[in-house]
Amino acid sequence: MDWLNKLERKIGKFVVRGLMNYIVTANLIVFLAAYSDPNSLLISRLILIPSLVMEGEIWRLVSYIFIPPATSIIWIFVILYFYFLVGSGLEQEWGSFRFNVYYLVGVLATSLAAFISGAGTTALYLNLSLFLAFARIFPDFEILLFFVLPVKVKYLAWVNWFFIAFTVLTNPVPLKIAAFASVMNYFIFFGKEIFFNARVLRQSYHNRKKFQIKAPEDFTIHKCTTCGTTEKDQPQMYFRYCSTCEGDYEYCMDHLKTHEHIKSDKGEKKT
Repeated sequence: MDWLNKLERKIGKFVVRGLMNYIVTANLIVFLAAYSDPNSLLISRLILIPSLVMEGEIWRLVSYIFIPPATSIIWIFVILYFYFLVGSGLEQEWGSFRFNVYYLVGVLATSLAAFISGAGTTALYLNLSLFLAFARIFPDFEILLFFVLPVKVKYLAWVNWFFIAFTVLTNPVPLKIAAFASVMNYFIFFGKEIFFNARVLRQSYHNRKKFQIKAPEDFTIHKCTTCGTTEKDQPQMYFRYCSTCEGDYEYCMDHLKTHEHIKSDKGEKKT
C-alpha cells in the first residue's frame, strides 16, 4: 500500500518494536494484580466507558487494551501466549511499522465505536481483528484445540466471521457497532485484495458458463490416439502425451507404452 510506505518514511522512526510483547506483559501484570486482590476495582477502572472519559478519566482510552482476556490462571497463560504468537507473526510478516498501524487503527475504531454507541468496551474485538489478519496470512497454521485436536486457523477464522455476522444481524445497536468496528482495520489492509479476488472469481465463473454454453455436447479434452477412449468414457483414466511421437499425440495409460510411435516427417509409424 503506497500510503503506508509514504507514512512510514515520514514517521517510521516512532515505531514501537515488539509492540505485542508490551501488551501481553501488561495484560499479565493486570491479571496478577487483580487475581491477588479479587475485591479490587482495578479492572473496572480500565474499561473504556465514554461517559467517564468525558468526565476526565482519559486513561480509559488506552487502558482497556490491558484488560486480561481470561480470569482463569490456567487459561490466561494459554491465551496470552497465543496473542503473542499472533502479534509477533504479523509483525514479522509486515514489519513493525505496519503492525503498529494495524493495531492503532483497531484501537481508534474500537474507541470510536464506543463513543458512538455509548457502551463500555474491552479489547475483545480488537484482539479478534489481529487473529483474522493472522488467519488470512497464515491460513494453514495449526493449533491444538483443547490441547488435543489440531485445527487450521482458517477454519477458526470462519467461525469468528460467523460470530461477527451473527452479532451484526441479531444483537443490539451497540454490539453491532462494536462488531463492525472490530474489522475496520482488517478491511483497510485487505479490502483491495478481497475485492480483486472476488472480481477474478466472478470473471472465472462467467467464463466457465460461456465455455459450457459454446462447447458442443460431444466435446472432450482428452482422447487416446490408439483406441479413441475419452475422459467421458472412462472418468478415472489418465492420459499422457508421447514424447517420442512427432506431433501432439495423446494416449490413455493402456496404450501409452504399447502404441506405435508416429513420425510425421515420413508419415509412418515406428514401434
